[in-house]
Amino acid sequence: MDYEATFQTILSTMRQDGRYRNFITLERIVGAFPTARWHRPDGTVQNVTIWCSNDYLGIGQHPVIVGEMHEALDRMGAGAGGTRNISGTTRPHVELEAELADLHGKDAALVFTSGWISNLATLGTLGQVLPNCAIFSDALNHNSMIEGIRRSGAERFIFKHNDAAHLDALMSSIDPDRPKIVAFESVYSMDGDIAPIAELCDVAEKYGAITYLDEVHAVGLYGPHGGGIAEREGLADRITIIEGTLAKAFGVMGGYIAGSTALIDVIRSLGSSFIFTTSLCPHIAAGALAAIRHVRATPTLRHELMANAERLKAMFVNAGLPVLDSPSHILPLMVRDAHLCRRLSETLLHEHGMYVQPINYPTVPAGQERLRITPTPFHTEEHMHNLIAALLVAGRQLGWPLSSAS
Repeated sequence: MDYEATFQTILSTMRQDGRYRNFITLERIVGAFPTARWHRPDGTVQNVTIWCSNDYLGIGQHPVIVGEMHEALDRMGAGAGGTRNISGTTRPHVELEAELADLHGKDAALVFTSGWISNLATLGTLGQVLPNCAIFSDALNHNSMIEGIRRSGAERFIFKHNDAAHLDALMSSIDPDRPKIVAFESVYSMDGDIAPIAELCDVAEKYGAITYLDEVHAVGLYGPHGGGIAEREGLADRITIIEGTLAKAFGVMGGYIAGSTALIDVIRSLGSSFIFTTSLCPHIAAGALAAIRHVRATPTLRHELMANAERLKAMFVNAGLPVLDSPSHILPLMVRDAHLCRRLSETLLHEHGMYVQPINYPTVPAGQERLRITPTPFHTEEHMHNLIAALLVAGRQLGWPLSSAS
């Protein structure tokens, strides 16, 4: 077999379909968020405005967080030195897990190297250790949740997105004595919509199921202390396991779960993706701890983010730009064509100095391509007006129909 020819064919097909992903080389500038330096392919450097960062609160370069990381780095060095079981558990890891448990009102927490791994390890392990387990998964759950469920080997049932009635119908169809897990997200990252958590909990409790809530795009942003949508709605105590990330609103990296002491201990003891992975560097854990404490103590950041999201959404609507009616901080501008979506992104970058990554298949279904806009507390009204103007110019140049997003 000609392996290189096969690889080239795969890549060629992806380019033809508009699915090939180009990585843009950026250099964040401390103190200048959301501005970054774009290292162009020709070797020149240009300042650009970032409109698609998952550092939703712009605190990845906050002096308090950076200072804590420097201090820990100087004190403990760069690496963790091993897995959590073999010399890789440091004081910052222990303190971070205690803070996360307290944030979500749970007994314990467990930190992973990423949110993707936390979903993979937890769902994969639970589906294995609960005999004859059935897992009920929202149709739009993240890839990491899907992979964890597959890895578990448990029987999987897919309920229609945010549809508690369909979940009820599926759960009623199986043996009531089987262990069951209902897995869903709070804020869905591509449409920005929010799960009906109370209704899904009602159904799960009716059938004696564990509830597993992915709050990756909500922690730090919602609730009185940044505990997510479940905290905002007073429902955290009804969720068995809350999963989150340290790499978005908390501006660093890593993932975690929070739940009962026994449940967390089972994942700690049996989750291979946790057991056999070198732990987060101590300075990263220290930075995450500082970030959580800062976010919990600074509700103005959350208020400013939401005000900016509402302001920008209204500006999109007034300009006739096809934004989904999202109730969250995520504002998807619908393009519905892979090649056009990429060209829009390239035009914004090359001609207007604005970076918005195109979102194409397989992240979203073919025909649902979009520009996913994520305003932050640090995007000014001038930034917003400039973005609107650039989108309108690029849209006219490329024939992007500015119609309804629905």
